[in-house]
Amino acid sequence: MSTKLIERTPSAYGYPLLIKHILHTPLRCAQIIYRDIKRYDYVTLNKRIGQFANVLQDLGLKAGDTVGVLDFDSHRYLECFFAVPMMGAILHTVNWRLSPEQVLYTINHAEDDILLVHSDFLPLVEKLRGAMKTVKSIIVLTDNGPVPETNFEVAGEYEALVDKSPSDFDFPDFDENSRATTFYTTGTTGAPKGVYFSHRQLMLHTLAVMASFAQSSEGGLCAKDVYMPLTPMFHVHAWGFPYVATMLGIKQVYPGRYAPDTLLGLIAKEGVTYSHCVPTILHMLLASPAAAAVDLSALRITIGGSALSMGLCKAARQRGINITTGYGMSETCPVLTIANLRPHMLEWSEEEQLDVRCRTGQPIPFVDVRVVDPGGREIPHDGTAVGEVVVRAPWLTQGYLKETERSEDLWADGWLHTADVGSIDTDGYLRVTDRMKDVIKTGGEWISSLQIEDILTRHPAVSEATVIGVSDEAWGERPYAMVVIKEEHKGKVSPEDLKLFFQGFVTQGLISKWSVPDKVALVDFIPKTSVGKQDKKAIRQKVKELNNPAALKQ
Repeated sequence: MSTKLIERTPSAYGYPLLIKHILHTPLRCAQIIYRDIKRYDYVTLNKRIGQFANVLQDLGLKAGDTVGVLDFDSHRYLECFFAVPMMGAILHTVNWRLSPEQVLYTINHAEDDILLVHSDFLPLVEKLRGAMKTVKSIIVLTDNGPVPETNFEVAGEYEALVDKSPSDFDFPDFDENSRATTFYTTGTTGAPKGVYFSHRQLMLHTLAVMASFAQSSEGGLCAKDVYMPLTPMFHVHAWGFPYVATMLGIKQVYPGRYAPDTLLGLIAKEGVTYSHCVPTILHMLLASPAAAAVDLSALRITIGGSALSMGLCKAARQRGINITTGYGMSETCPVLTIANLRPHMLEWSEEEQLDVRCRTGQPIPFVDVRVVDPGGREIPHDGTAVGEVVVRAPWLTQGYLKETERSEDLWADGWLHTADVGSIDTDGYLRVTDRMKDVIKTGGEWISSLQIEDILTRHPAVSEATVIGVSDEAWGERPYAMVVIKEEHKGKVSPEDLKLFFQGFVTQGLISKWSVPDKVALVDFIPKTSVGKQDKKAIRQKVKELNNPAALKQ
């Protein structure tokens, strides 16, 4: 195809899509807050970003170098989100919840040059320092008090270094396709995989997420909102929302280490109106005794990372929370869809609205989502036909860092393969029904583990539930459920009671009789990954132990 490019005046400014341009628009009166430790306005944010850039430059950081960060959600992390990529360097958000061996692997694989380490993680770094191949300097982050003694040399403490550094820094222009960030996925097998994103991708993702809130019938993010992340900032840039909040110039609250009382206290004190998290965090907040004294009716939450069950959604709505589901993954920057209610849906019953809120959602602007059969052919949008979810968008990782073969598998046929199974209904809402590896295949029928989990959480005595497929000689696989009972119902509900609970759904034709789990095990906890998702690998191991007492003695 022959196209005609626009004519560009030699003196015209090309305006590359760089993260530094986000800082051109914020309102100057809004505040950045870190617990009860730090509070300042956007003017100071700009100043501190320049100061920190000068600190990094004095330590020898150059364009193309990498800065790793091990910190809780803080104002410091927000400053790193800007200063590091704005210098042309790469921000590596280190997942400190990984095993020590995996943390070391990601630091070496990303080739970190400078490491920022919260004092709580100094014991971990002391063990790993000798095996770090590329780290030249370490900056310590403290909330209060002096830098603890360490067995390695540090460049200094973050606040002390920033305070004595000048604020003027000339952030250069460069190619908008330059890598800005690196993050490692938390796979259940093999070494973590590195995904990476450019300035252009992060800018377009920010704009599209903002636009998606404008499409909401229940109100979007605006100047009066107060934002607080409940997704770790090391996990896909806290889903990109710190960039959105900064572009909007709204008040931002950073909670540090997650603890229910602290989070609920900040929501009440600072008037938090928007957040996002995995279901585990929301469950933790609602289950906290402190939640009873906090008004949550002004709070809007987007749930992602795992499916939002009907039971948890209903519990949130009973507290007045405006809750919706979002969908994405580490490889997708991450937001792909959000389950906004359409205007006519506001007239629906609460039960009908709950169903929409628990759907995976409609694509946000610039996202092309398809569901395809094993041959790659798109299947009908009838809400029934299921296949693999594949996507295209301007902000998807272009591969796995230094892993050519895995990258080609990810991008087979020019579509990013999510390895999720789902369907699209006539209204254009995607509903993810399972991970491809978690679908239970029984007697030739596919059973959704997520659907069974959702039904279990509707039982008033159930706090959490997980379902996997276990081998069966006759049927190939059969569903096996593990359930955590609410404290006030313990001893009053049996596994047989929970199996009987399914009969109403079978009678209504909502599920087949083959979907009822053969066994329901009552457990004290369900294993989670480092980012709060159900850890199906650990769950399968736990099932083996529950069904093989001898394994517990080995």
